[in-house]
Amino acid sequence: MNIFETLESEVRSYSRGWPVVFDRAKGSYLYDEDGREYLDFFAGAGALNYGHNNPALKQALIDYISRDGVTHALDMFTVAKRDFLQTLDDKILKPRDLEYKVVFPGPGGANAVEAALKLARKVTGKESVINFTNAFHGMTLGALSVTGNSMKRGGAGIPLVHATPMPYDKYFDGQFPDFFYFEKLLEDSGSGLNEPAAVIVEGVQGEGGINAARIDWLKGLSDLCERHDILLILDDVQMGCGRTGPFFSFEEAGIKPDIVCLSKSIGGYGLPMAITLIRPDLDVWEPGEHNGTFRGISPAFVTAAEALRVYWSDDELEKSTKAKGERIADAFKGIVEAYPEANLLAKGRGLARGLEFADGDLAGKVCAAAFERGLLMETSGPDGEVMKLLPPLTLSDEELGKGLDIISESIKTVLHK
Repeated sequence: MNIFETLESEVRSYSRGWPVVFDRAKGSYLYDEDGREYLDFFAGAGALNYGHNNPALKQALIDYISRDGVTHALDMFTVAKRDFLQTLDDKILKPRDLEYKVVFPGPGGANAVEAALKLARKVTGKESVINFTNAFHGMTLGALSVTGNSMKRGGAGIPLVHATPMPYDKYFDGQFPDFFYFEKLLEDSGSGLNEPAAVIVEGVQGEGGINAARIDWLKGLSDLCERHDILLILDDVQMGCGRTGPFFSFEEAGIKPDIVCLSKSIGGYGLPMAITLIRPDLDVWEPGEHNGTFRGISPAFVTAAEALRVYWSDDELEKSTKAKGERIADAFKGIVEAYPEANLLAKGRGLARGLEFADGDLAGKVCAAAFERGLLMETSGPDGEVMKLLPPLTLSDEELGKGLDIISESIKTVLHK
């Protein structure tokens, strides 16, 4: 592995926790160059909800490439883009009574967030945005300004301004009513709070520690934004595309955000793709006012459309995701009860699950022990104190059971030490 250490930047991270050279991937497994298999409960940080090299998506991609389908097209009209837009409307938007126009902002989640922030400020003429404690929205400057993690913010090198953090759900452990501080600042002319253009929020905070907002809290936030004429931006980059069960993480709250950010698994196959969904009346862009070279990657449109057809023509995947999530919740409940002295906390929704430890050292040791046993997991939270599970939604019951067994063994090894 000398070439990586010699030429690749020190900024690399995942490879430090998993120091092997991967070669192949299929379904819920990655294989290193020596052929050893690793059960993947990381899934590209949520970019592989349908697993590695999903055969249905792979065939659609192969067919498209084989016929010399357009690969790069900026924002030109293509057959692949038309098919994706029509399928998105038919399978996702219309069945949920959602009316959005689609912005193709660039290939990554941060691109989707930057477009949302930029548009909110353009529409309202206001600069300030409200974000939440422990939020993560991306690593570009605008997205970093609404991100909570101090280490990531510190990498900006300049002041991150025009954003004000508010307490996320359960930040005060129920000691105060929801939004009491936020509403007080909004209503008090002496508070010094700049009138916000928008609020940006995650339905479940992934990088922030698998913090799942209560349904009532999301409803309350939507109501607050409506009362105060503030745009609501829902960042579903990691938790959309079925990660929590429904296609969108906010569906069960019955709300309709003004703007929705999607990336990661929207492309279906792990190909780079992002979209920003906007209320039609907010579409005030001038032609070319927001653009990017790689906002039209047609192979991603192909696999994205096929994923919507295969997995979102019925509710089978949603029901399966919820059932498997409850199985993890039950297993974590047993682990919490087995180690009362460790003060563990089970967290999450759907197949976004976490187990919070006393500190990041313990959580990191558990993930390292799991890697030794052939399971990939990462940590999250402000101090890396949460063992984070994001397995493919398509994993089998047998694979889930195998992963839970490895997790149980790893925790036992670490805590008994």
